[in-house]
Amino acid sequence: MRIAFFIALLVLAGCGTAPSRIDNACAIFAQRDGLFNNWARDARHASREYGVPVPVLMATIYTESSFRAHARPKRTYILGFIPWKRASSAYGYAQALDGTWASYKRETGRWNASRSDFGDAIHFVAWYHNKSNRRNGISLGDGYRLYLAYYAGHAGYERGQFTSGIRGAAQRSAHMASQYERQLRACGY
Repeated sequence: MRIAFFIALLVLAGCGTAPSRIDNACAIFAQRDGLFNNWARDARHASREYGVPVPVLMATIYTESSFRAHARPKRTYILGFIPWKRASSAYGYAQALDGTWASYKRETGRWNASRSDFGDAIHFVAWYHNKSNRRNGISLGDGYRLYLAYYAGHAGYERGQFTSGIRGAAQRSAHMASQYERQLRACGY
């Protein structure tokens, strides 16, 4: 009984930590290809269901949370030292907002989905990018514009008012998608 407990504890401890080499898609998948996790399988499944390339999905998560399961925006502080509210309700791998996550669960019927579960988060990103394609006419392979719509929301994308910071993040995401694509082609995932 104790051995089973310790094995379960070790497995769960590995689930909450970010992969160590997030700049390499092959390394990420190799680190998360185990008995209870298979990120490559989850990514391929989401890609097939929604038509968004795996590198674009992975780059969005890279840019949003650096593959940290429990990522949240920083807190604001009153008087510089009293912790206060967070900038938004964004949470998890995909940094999905509460309202958008609720819409996702309602529209997909995935009521048990968790923002801190990679499989659920990458499915969410694929779902959202697919909606951006249908609503905003963005190509499913255009990592730059898909990220702009992801960050600003569909209505925000339509308004087209992006700060240089958002444009920079979209450029980083598009660059990472290209890098991930080359890596995944080379390692055969």
